[in-house]
Amino acid sequence: MSILLAGGPTVFAAEESISADDYWKPSAQEKNVTIYSRPRPGSPLKEFKAVGSIDAPTSAVGAVIDDFQNYPKFMPYMTECRLIKRDGDSIVGYQRLSPKVCADRDYTLRVWKKSWPAADGQVFASHWSPANELGPPENKGVVRVKICEGKWLLEPDGPGKTRATYFIYTDSGGFIPSFIANRISLTGITKLFAALRDQVRDPKYAASKPTSARPSTRFGDATTNRKNNQAQITADGRNKKPE
Repeated sequence: MSILLAGGPTVFAAEESISADDYWKPSAQEKNVTIYSRPRPGSPLKEFKAVGSIDAPTSAVGAVIDDFQNYPKFMPYMTECRLIKRDGDSIVGYQRLSPKVCADRDYTLRVWKKSWPAADGQVFASHWSPANELGPPENKGVVRVKICEGKWLLEPDGPGKTRATYFIYTDSGGFIPSFIANRISLTGITKLFAALRDQVRDPKYAASKPTSARPSTRFGDATTNRKNNQAQITADGRNKKPE
């Protein structure tokens, strides 16, 4: 379960909103990650999509994303991750973030995962939405994120490579101006991909495969799904800094 990563900065759109390729515009190209954004109707915050290549098979990248209880060891801003429960084809987990520009943020998410075969291997997908009612109560001094929805799509991109697509839309809450929140999102996404690329080098993930990734027959091939999956990201903060 990866959240910023949704583990990270921003709010997410409804399923219909993220299912189209309309209006995406390039926002940044950094460290082999292309980040796109588009306006969110009725909100000053933007939706984000990021696409980048990772030098590891989809099974290993998916295993890193699933290793959420160890996120504090390698994910940017992450200070706490806790499994609340496994529930059918989903899991519920709590996360707390401590970015350097604002107060801590936290949230509980429900994450669904699925997988299906492709020409060069296996495709893995996950999506998440808020489930704060299932997690711990709000803490004084920590801003509770109420909107945080997103998706990961991991597709084979040649031998031992993954084309990773990340979608996020989140409202980090507090009193951060929208132009700063949008900038934090861009920075957070870049750091997220860097963390994944670094962590997947650990040999333990090569022998792993994502947990609870149930086969799916709803989705077509990887090309079709590349057009039908999208998401965005969650900003965070810390240390008596502005909320």
